[in-house]
Amino acid sequence: METIAGRPITTLFLIQSVDGKITTGDVDELDTDLDFRRLHGVKEGLHRYYELEEQIAGVSFNSGRVLAKVGANERRWESDERDHVTFIIVDSRPHLTASGCEYYARRSRELYLITSNPDHPIFGLADRYRHAHVLLYPDGIDFHDAMARLRREFGIETLTIQTGGELNAHLLRLGLIDYISVVVAPCLVGGRDTQSLIGGESLHSQDDLCHLRALKLIGCEPLGDSYLHLRYEVDNDTVLDGAPSLVP
Repeated sequence: METIAGRPITTLFLIQSVDGKITTGDVDELDTDLDFRRLHGVKEGLHRYYELEEQIAGVSFNSGRVLAKVGANERRWESDERDHVTFIIVDSRPHLTASGCEYYARRSRELYLITSNPDHPIFGLADRYRHAHVLLYPDGIDFHDAMARLRREFGIETLTIQTGGELNAHLLRLGLIDYISVVVAPCLVGGRDTQSLIGGESLHSQDDLCHLRALKLIGCEPLGDSYLHLRYEVDNDTVLDGAPSLVP
């Protein structure tokens, strides 16, 4: 991978259905991690996604909403040893409770929580866990600045983005996703309100087409059990031609 001046190199890594869905429905209790384990023809190869995740997700960039959805607020880290994974968590509402923050503080090799909420429960823990760092943006999170600080102040050179469709879209449109690494599961989900790999607000006009990003394929690997691993480089300098011709 080429170096990116002033910030970490980022890879969006997720599992999706063939029709691009990263979850199985529009409510929190429906989730690919849980539901794909139950689906015959899909569950047999699901381990291949987790094997890849283990290889690349040394620094995992996620959202409090996604982590709360998969039960982080109810979990306990029982080991005295921390995990090998560093977590960077974006959470302002907050979605993580004090218990969820405690879980990641005890688990993470290093923990970075990015928030706009000065009353976030992480502030009650940061003094007890010296490896827990808070990046506070009370006027709204500046993701360009947060990425720059992660590189400049903490030496993070690469990270794996594993957030939901809304935040994925926001980061993509800010030019902060450099690579896409997608495991395609052999199923179709459907549903207009079911989250896709890139969600967010739809484009509404020709002027909005500046938000499109072209991709360059750099890898296509069958994983077995009808799973596929696709890897792309994102062209964050995608250029549009002038107005489209009306002549086909």
